[in-house]
Amino acid sequence: MRPIIPDYLAEALGDVEPDDSGEPAAYIPELAAADPERLAAAFATVDGRVDGAGDVDVPFTIQSISKPFAYALALADRGFDPVLAKVGVEPSGEAFNEISLESGTGRPLNPMINAGAITVHSLVGAENSSSEDRVERVVHGLSAFAGRRLTVDTEVCASELKHAHRNLAIAHMLRSHDVLTEDARAVVDGYTLQCSVLVTTRDLAIMAATLANRGVNPLSGEQVVPEPVVRQVLSVMFSCGMYDAAGDWATQVGIPAKSGVAGGLIGALPGGIGIATFSPRLDRHGNSVRGVSLFERFSSDMGLHVMEVPSAGRAVVRSNHVAGSGPGALRVLELQGGIGFAGAERVVREVLETDPREARVAIDLTRVHAIDDVARRMVLEVTRRLTLDGHEVYLVDPETILPDPDPGDGGRVTVVRDVDAAMLPSA
Repeated sequence: MRPIIPDYLAEALGDVEPDDSGEPAAYIPELAAADPERLAAAFATVDGRVDGAGDVDVPFTIQSISKPFAYALALADRGFDPVLAKVGVEPSGEAFNEISLESGTGRPLNPMINAGAITVHSLVGAENSSSEDRVERVVHGLSAFAGRRLTVDTEVCASELKHAHRNLAIAHMLRSHDVLTEDARAVVDGYTLQCSVLVTTRDLAIMAATLANRGVNPLSGEQVVPEPVVRQVLSVMFSCGMYDAAGDWATQVGIPAKSGVAGGLIGALPGGIGIATFSPRLDRHGNSVRGVSLFERFSSDMGLHVMEVPSAGRAVVRSNHVAGSGPGALRVLELQGGIGFAGAERVVREVLETDPREARVAIDLTRVHAIDDVARRMVLEVTRRLTLDGHEVYLVDPETILPDPDPGDGGRVTVVRDVDAAMLPSA
């Protein structure tokens, strides 16, 4: 059976591809020259499965998507109190490069705007670290989130440094308030290097999944930052990650997220998945036009809004066994609990990994007490694809958890009350 998630992602990319509105970031020559047709999306689960479609392995610079990860490193390295004393957590309601400082203190309003991110960069690593050691800590930390060693695009970095006048002005303003306590130029240079780290859409999905997985990288198993840090970071991403579009994003999409002016966009659903998209054309807020459209679709299709309570997914497959023997053998997948997207994805993967050789397959919903709409569609798509692969498929559904199951074009499923009924020759 063909995997379902890559097909879904490819379909979603095809739907947004005709949208050519927006423009690549024009204020940085290297970014302005980006191919505007690049398009990619990837999902990474908290147990390490990565599915993607489009240009998922094309490298681009991380830009402002580095901000939540650098914030996590600063919190882990210095502790909450020293960082919060320098950077607030309130939404600014302004563009990313506005000089949004608290009246009287000069403290940046949050770590997702440039003023806050520049300050955060100065707080990464041990106190009194050199600028070189701080940059190495940032690159090492971002690499730990990605699960592989990342590098810096020196050409993009040089291009940005030539046009860093506004960030330098912000840094000097911060220095005048003693929010920065070292040379403003050195901090801006380091922050620009941070933003010039090269990533792929696949990398970003894993980095987002690390946040979704309480700070544990799902590929390496490394606890990159402590759990309390992750909660803080995700909270700030939810309220501030999309700049002056944060309110619309929180209500319409409802996933902690962060965008970058190279066209990347990430979202982290706690306990669920990490999502990443890439498309260089930006809207007036500096967010990827097609990336925003994709996230709106993902949230709507899969019920990913954080205010919707997700069902647990890891233990949804209670057993996977064969009943009977010979030509009448029946492969039984016994499911349990409440099933949402994460649980349904686990069912899909179980079928793919099992690759049933038995002619007859039963999906047993006897112990399932709830199944949401996206999970319903995914389970029925499994039955359809199993049918197309030549299997006779049964749905054990005594409580009618899936009323009127229609697998769609080419699919066929027989509903029975128990596994024994599926074993009968006439079933």
